[in-house]
Amino acid sequence: MIDLFFFKGYPVAVMGLARSGLAAALALKASGATVWAWDDSPGRRAEAAAAGVPLVNLHEADLGGAAALVLAPGIPHTYPQPNPVATRAREAGVEIIGDIELLARSEHDAAWIGITGTNGKSTTTSLIGHILKLSGRPVAVGGNLGTPVLSLPPMGASGTYVLELSSYQLEQTFAAPFAVAVMLNITPDHLDRHGGLEGYIRAKTLMFEQKPVVAPAQPLTAVIGVDDEPSREIFRALARRDDLIAIPISTEHRAAGGVYTKHGVLIDDTESKAAEILDLRGVAALPGRHNWQNACAAYAAARAVGAHPDLITRSILNFPGLAHRQQRVGQLENALFVNDSKATNADATSKALACYHDIYWIVGGKPKDGGLAGLEPLLGRVRHAYLIGEASESFAAWLEGQVQYTRCCTLDVAVRKAAETALAERRAGACVLLSPACASFDQFVDFEARGAAFSGYVADFVGNYSG
Repeated sequence: MIDLFFFKGYPVAVMGLARSGLAAALALKASGATVWAWDDSPGRRAEAAAAGVPLVNLHEADLGGAAALVLAPGIPHTYPQPNPVATRAREAGVEIIGDIELLARSEHDAAWIGITGTNGKSTTTSLIGHILKLSGRPVAVGGNLGTPVLSLPPMGASGTYVLELSSYQLEQTFAAPFAVAVMLNITPDHLDRHGGLEGYIRAKTLMFEQKPVVAPAQPLTAVIGVDDEPSREIFRALARRDDLIAIPISTEHRAAGGVYTKHGVLIDDTESKAAEILDLRGVAALPGRHNWQNACAAYAAARAVGAHPDLITRSILNFPGLAHRQQRVGQLENALFVNDSKATNADATSKALACYHDIYWIVGGKPKDGGLAGLEPLLGRVRHAYLIGEASESFAAWLEGQVQYTRCCTLDVAVRKAAETALAERRAGACVLLSPACASFDQFVDFEARGAAFSGYVADFVGNYSG
């Protein structure tokens, strides 16, 4: 747990007591702060109280006496409508911060690598952590990936934090001492929370505007994907600055002075030598062009902190991959079963559809703005779609005349029908793919629960299959 010594003896409000908020409240209490914690969910309040967290109704308390309001990342403070507690804090002149900012003020001597972008953050974060751990460095990996940062161990000057950062977290962070900041890509997401695409981009680029408590010894290395226009604009702006090093990455074209792929081969041009490093087409845990981008970003970040190319190559080759991101969870006769539950929007799903042929596609859930728009060029790979959740009717209308589909309502039914059809049609490259292009909240608490359910249904089907 992180020592938040600078708040010892001060009252600090914490709003939102899910994973990161609860970790913040516990760290503040352990550090000697007077904690005022609240969540609008009675269940979460009960869990926090059972863990020893003091509860104070922040909708009624005099927030003017608080040294800060620590706001959980899922709670809005601007768009689409600020939470009343955030409004009360702002009116009282109270600083609003997040858990990443608390870590930054405590662990400013450690090396920091931050990873953001719309898609690929978790894989890239985990891959960088994997590389650095195999290099023998003390490393802690967390953030939006799952482990709250204030639950991580203190690292000090000898350690490195590798942190996945969402736009929600970045808009409440001001002093993170990044040695390397990775921006993978920008596609429209969370637009309601940021007031549109411009606000979303502005939140992401806050990673390059940090003012650390202690100035780092080396200039920031910014690793930027340049395969979409918003990211190219960001790279061009950063490349003009003299206070950082900007490194482009691409899987679509040569990126002079950066890291890119050519026909699936990772090429390091950071020293203007265009050295061929690794054929990524043979890395089973990183299928597809989007994962090649993740590998390029991880390679560039690891090189920026001194990892040797040979060590990085070996680490990429033995990377096990992540659950719920094109995770292979079963094989039965001709059919491969792939859990891509983390694909919660059409752009993420497009990456999976591009990796397989003869797809029996399980899709649906709580739809996001844009639905399935943009997937039209990939529908030729889909043999049949199996629709689940709230999106079933709108997706059926969109697929009409393009792809055969079956309304299944629930995931268990979809797995059974997709598997039976894939086995009956006996296509050599059949893939039963859960890539929902939707949030999970209509039927599951999160994408992880959805992915775990899919894996369980697959295991049951495979285990009971009699041919």
